[in-house]
Amino acid sequence: MHHKSRQLYIAPRNLRSISIDTEKRTAWIQAGATLGEVYYRIAQKSKKLAFIAGVCPSVGVGGHLSGGGYSMMSRKFGTAADNIIDAKLIDASGQIQDRESMGEDHFWAIRGGGGTSFGLIISWKVKLLDIPEKVTVFKVTRTLEQNATQLIYKWQHIADKVDDNLLLRIFLWNTESQLSHGIKTVHAFFFTMFIGGVDDLLHEIQDRFPELGLVKKDCIEMGWIESILFFNSLPRGTSPDVLLHWNSSTYNVGFFKGKSDYVQHPISINGLEGIWKLLNQLSSIKNSNAMLEFSPWGGKLSEKLESETPFPHRAGNIFMIHYGVNWGNIENSKRNIAWNRKLYRYMAKYVSKSPRAAYFNYRDLDLGVNNKRNTSYEQARAWGVKYFKNNFDRLVKVKTKIDPTNFFRNEQSIPPLLS
Repeated sequence: MHHKSRQLYIAPRNLRSISIDTEKRTAWIQAGATLGEVYYRIAQKSKKLAFIAGVCPSVGVGGHLSGGGYSMMSRKFGTAADNIIDAKLIDASGQIQDRESMGEDHFWAIRGGGGTSFGLIISWKVKLLDIPEKVTVFKVTRTLEQNATQLIYKWQHIADKVDDNLLLRIFLWNTESQLSHGIKTVHAFFFTMFIGGVDDLLHEIQDRFPELGLVKKDCIEMGWIESILFFNSLPRGTSPDVLLHWNSSTYNVGFFKGKSDYVQHPISINGLEGIWKLLNQLSSIKNSNAMLEFSPWGGKLSEKLESETPFPHRAGNIFMIHYGVNWGNIENSKRNIAWNRKLYRYMAKYVSKSPRAAYFNYRDLDLGVNNKRNTSYEQARAWGVKYFKNNFDRLVKVKTKIDPTNFFRNEQSIPPLLS
């Protein structure tokens, strides 16, 4: 445990320092660092240690970890927030606190409840995870003409039940292909990470999901750091140095709207076909593209109690959906946002209920927003229970205790109880 008697050094710019202890398998990561920088620095030190967090290298550590943090290894190791063991922050009175001095309630709140409600995060201390020198990855694409509907239907029955080392994720795009002769059609991309060798992966897929038709030449064994580049569609052999200079503007999509859901019962074939129809409707809007992520649950994600951290999405979920749409022309914003909301309404009967849950890191202001200064508990609860379920009430109590004047606030920050 870090003692508050130690001096705290804060880097003068950007708060991007990363300090790794390979013997203790821990790292102190300042909040301004990007995930790409973290992954690079860990890989510099060890080929057998990793940290679990999102795929996108440009995402900042400070917010990502405080909202949960889903990873291509989350079925094995849980969320990023599950692996936080200490933190430093500046509280509402301007004091620097660590886990010992802030207390366990405050420390609980920032690991999934959104750090911006409870202070200014300076740095996280995280647990590094043991991994083999080689992992196995693949990307396999199937169109509707190649039985994608039936494959996704079957995937729903096995994705949360396969070996914990296997995370089989699906990305759905409406895009052109050689087979579609310039016409957009739905493609299902099966993105997979297996923490182990290709032979064990093939055995698991052939046992649980033979319908996918996976063969050995589809799979690649590589180091963990290489897998980060692979899932960002960079050519094999690209230097990991790119993670230090990741220019998010290179991948700029213009405008974007996203929403999220959790699925607890398989979506029917008819339900899936309704999604395809809606995806195809977007083709009529110029320079617009839809992307749906189906991210599987099970394993370590489902083992923890809902109350263990503010991130409550545990047992009972099969997978999470992220509905994304991006477009290039601002004049098409209204149509694209309307389409995104139409898809969300359509999905209501297929997803979790009471509450209809959502992932805090896929922030969605459609769910409700705070007043500029003060928000009532009842007003905030409308969106709060969707992100945090029963943990929302405990978050409000922590907020009331440590920041009763609501100094740290934003559109969807946790409000204190008004006296």
